[in-house]
Amino acid sequence: MTDVPVIGVLALQGDVREHVAALEAASAQARPVRRTEELDAVDGLVIPGGESTTISKLVDIFALREPIDKRIAGGMPVYGSCAGMIMLASEVLGGRPDQRGFDGIAMTVRRNAFGRQVDSFEAPVSITGVAGEPFHAVFIRAPWVERVGDGVEVLGRVTDGPAAGRIVAVRQGNLVATSFHPELTGDRRLHGYFVDLVRAAA
Repeated sequence: MTDVPVIGVLALQGDVREHVAALEAASAQARPVRRTEELDAVDGLVIPGGESTTISKLVDIFALREPIDKRIAGGMPVYGSCAGMIMLASEVLGGRPDQRGFDGIAMTVRRNAFGRQVDSFEAPVSITGVAGEPFHAVFIRAPWVERVGDGVEVLGRVTDGPAAGRIVAVRQGNLVATSFHPELTGDRRLHGYFVDLVRAAA
């Protein structure tokens, strides 16, 4: 790998173009991933926001579940936003009984914890390891983390309002997840954080 890592965005459903643009603005080479050979060619992977039950089904339809599981087990860095957080969780509350993720981060997440689409909101969130002012976080039908296991670092919590104290950003090893959508803002610091993680893992 050169100093410019190649990072894939799982392109089955969700905010694919927005993540590709954000990664490229953060000095990575970004490309969509829909096939095993495309997954094999990347140094890291982003699982975008979207609809977690749909992504779960499409991962099986496109025969990507086992290859992604193997890459995660092998240490590939992965960042999941919103639905991507749900896909990385070891336990999901409020999901469909047949919904399956990648069981990467030892955490329990509650699906749609902040409410429906009409309950979407924006709030400042300080992220450990990301310098500067609090991140302007956009929450859309977002999950939150109810419990974390050993080895999981809490990177950010909601600081104000009725959801104050709720965990919305975590990291375990090379896996990072947020409840919110940094790809929908012009702030590329969180994508830069992930790009640096991919470089360090190479």
